[in-house]
Parts: sequence; structure tokens; C-alpha cells
Amino acid sequence: MDSAQAKLEELRGKISQSNLSAEVSERLINLLKFPPSGVEFERLVSYIDFVCALPFNKYSQDILDLGRAKEILDRDHYGLQSVKDRILEYLSVLILHKQKGGTFHTPILAFIGLVGTGKTTLASSIAESLGRPLIRIPFGGLGEAATLRGQSRVKADAEPGQIIKGIQKIKVSNPVILLDEIDRVAEEERIDIMGVLVELLDPEQNHSFLDHYLDFPYDLSQVLFITTANNSTNIATAVLDRLEPIQMPSYSDEEKLVIGRDYLLPKILTETGLDKDAINIDEAIWPQIIRPLGFDAGIRSLQRNLQAICRKIARKMVEGEKGPFKIDNQNLGEYLGV
Repeated sequence: MDSAQAKLEELRGKISQSNLSAEVSERLINLLKFPPSGVEFERLVSYIDFVCALPFNKYSQDILDLGRAKEILDRDHYGLQSVKDRILEYLSVLILHKQKGGTFHTPILAFIGLVGTGKTTLASSIAESLGRPLIRIPFGGLGEAATLRGQSRVKADAEPGQIIKGIQKIKVSNPVILLDEIDRVAEEERIDIMGVLVELLDPEQNHSFLDHYLDFPYDLSQVLFITTANNSTNIATAVLDRLEPIQMPSYSDEEKLVIGRDYLLPKILTETGLDKDAINIDEAIWPQIIRPLGFDAGIRSLQRNLQAICRKIARKMVEGEKGPFKIDNQNLGEYLGV
């Protein structure tokens, strides 16, 4: 048996051992009846390997514990009580449907707000509370619908879309998929991309989502989709009809102080390898760390400033200086580079 024939037998064995439907198995077997040669054969092998690795009918077990979800939301996010309450209501409906063995088809949560107000991390908290893996697909500057839907295999450089690639990677068919910043797609492709979004977010359509690379429908009905946007102006009406917008409030300086001191700083200290007692920030200078350049609705500037401070302290320690390091009005400029 030559190597090509051996490879064909290996592929047939892989198909028969995979958790594929009869229709998909037959489709793949038929492709092997008159296999191409050379580069085309290598592409066929890659295609079959990809399909066989898809998690058909494989689902993670949901954690249906509302108390746990509340603890995770409170742990990860300070304030935002109205937003948290809406998420807990959403999860409550999901839990009731699951307990009754029903199907969960409520509008898709859409967190709308300025940069740094916590939209993306809320999606992460929801995924963790349910015990589902999270797939984040950034839409900022997305230039073509094929990035989501895949490319036909007649193209030499064809590949699956990000939706199907993400599902194959995390190996379950019911992840949380975060469609991040759906208002920021390239204007020239907006109509086509919004058309794909309608299909993804519509329960009447997403049970048979067609990725052009696969060339057969894949069931996305058990996926929990979440979307974010800076504003809703550039989102198509047909997409908005399938969303439940939740407006993200801006943080006050008082809230940012608590977030910076009790949430961000401990996390950043750990990320930079510093002990919690390595730094002592004078309470009087927090306003300058919070808003060095004026108003900022989110916490991105605050986070970057704390990261800059901690990086400089890490360097000082590696160079032999001893802590703890006190940050006050006299030396803040040194740490922030202003």
C-alpha cells in the first residue's frame, strides 16, 4: 500500500470514528472516492481534519447557580448595580428554561457604552458564572463578512470563519461568544457584515448557520451570544431588533477611586510580580492618577497609569532598590512620565 492509499484509509478511519452525522460522514467519504493529488489533496486532508475536530453535539454542563453568578459579578465589577440586576434577571430566565428542559430564546444582551466602562469584562463574568468557555470576536475595523462566515474551498487560501474556528478550538458547541464592538466595522462592508449578524443572532436561523468553508450547516442554537458597542448609531435596524441594549453608565471619580485601589491595583501588582506591600500611594494623589488629562468615562486611563507606576517600581526593585515605594505629589510625575 503506497503512502497516498494509506492516508486515504487513515482519513476514512478518522471519519468513521468521529461524532459526525450520517449526512456529513457521507459527504466526507464521497470526497475521498476520487481524491485530488498534490496540493489539492493536502487541502482536502486539512478540511477533513478540521471537520472531524468539530464538537458536534458536545456541550459543556451549565452551572445554574444565581448566587454564584452574583458573587462573580460583584467580585469583578464595582457598582453597576442596575446592569448587574439585569444580567441576573437574564440568567434567571435561562435557569428556569433549563430546569424545565425548554429552549432559551430571549433577546441578545448588548452592552452599549463608552470605552473602559466594563462591557467586555461583563461578558467574561457571565461566561464564568455559567461555566462556559468564552470566545471573543473583535469587530473593530472588520473588513469583510468572510471573516465571520469563512471562504469557499475553491479559493487556494480558504479558511473557516472566526465563529466556526472558535468553536473548533474550545471543543464545545455552546460557548459564550462575545461579538465585541459591532458598531465599528468597516463602512464599505457594513451591510454584508450586518447580514451575517442577523443570521447569527436570530434563533430561527442560527440552528443552521452556513460557514462557506464547511459548506454545510452547523447548529449554533445553543451558543449564548453577547454583543458590545460604543453606540447604536451604526448598527443595522434588523440587528437592533434582535438585541436588548443595556446602557453602561460612566464611572464617577469616587467609584474610580474604589475600583483603582481595591480592584485594579491588587491585580496589577500580581501581574507585575510585586508584593501587595511594595507600594504605598498617598490618598491625596489618587485624583491625579484617575484623570490626568481630564474627564474619562471609563477606567482605561486609570488602569494604564497604575500599570506604568507598577512597571517602574518593578524596574527599581530589579536594579537593587528596596521598597516599599511611596508615591506622593513630589514624585508622581516621575512615575507617570509627566
